[in-house]
Amino acid sequence: MARHRASLAPAGEVVDTANPILLKADELGRIEIVERDGVRMIRRDICAARWWARLFARRAAAREARALARLAGVDGVPALLGWDGRELLRGYIAGAPMQQARPGERGYYRDALRLLARLHRRGIVHNDLAKEPNWLVRADGQPALVDFQIAWTRGRRGRLFRLLAREDLRHLLKHKRTYCPDALSARQRAILDTPALHSRLWRVTGKRLYKLIARRVFGYWDNEGKGRVRD
Repeated sequence: MARHRASLAPAGEVVDTANPILLKADELGRIEIVERDGVRMIRRDICAARWWARLFARRAAAREARALARLAGVDGVPALLGWDGRELLRGYIAGAPMQQARPGERGYYRDALRLLARLHRRGIVHNDLAKEPNWLVRADGQPALVDFQIAWTRGRRGRLFRLLAREDLRHLLKHKRTYCPDALSARQRAILDTPALHSRLWRVTGKRLYKLIARRVFGYWDNEGKGRVRD
């Protein structure tokens, strides 16, 4: 397997409908920029997943489809354009991933907090906001979120939901601490200093196993979470 990384295509790049732009290809399938009927979109191809990972890939895509359907109309979240069990189509949002854009403006994090609040009001927890590529910085400086494969989609807002939602917030604040630390309030610093119990347990138990699988199987060696590109 090749270990080369795919990169996001510039917003103005023309997409050849016969030759989509590859963003990522790993054991869970392929993610590409495609254009259909003049509309640019992101395609997740489940059929390209390894046979042993196909069931997991299909379930993850179905979860993403449910999350996007519940978030319909929320600015900063891709629109669900189609899901047939084999491919997921979602709207294309032009922008750069956080690790490339390195947002240092206070306004970005203020708007990101508002976007996160909209998700939680719809009963959705993202659950994967530690990965910087899941945060986009759009051309106008506004935040956007992508990759809802492991999102909470049950809708119920009980104790577990609140715990997970708090972790969403804490991961956003960790990015704020990296790129705009002077803008952190005293309350936000306190949240950063008090991770939830399940998060602390995860650090000392399952996180090491997760990293081993992610690195050995999927080639995820850093916080970018891109994985390697396979043929």
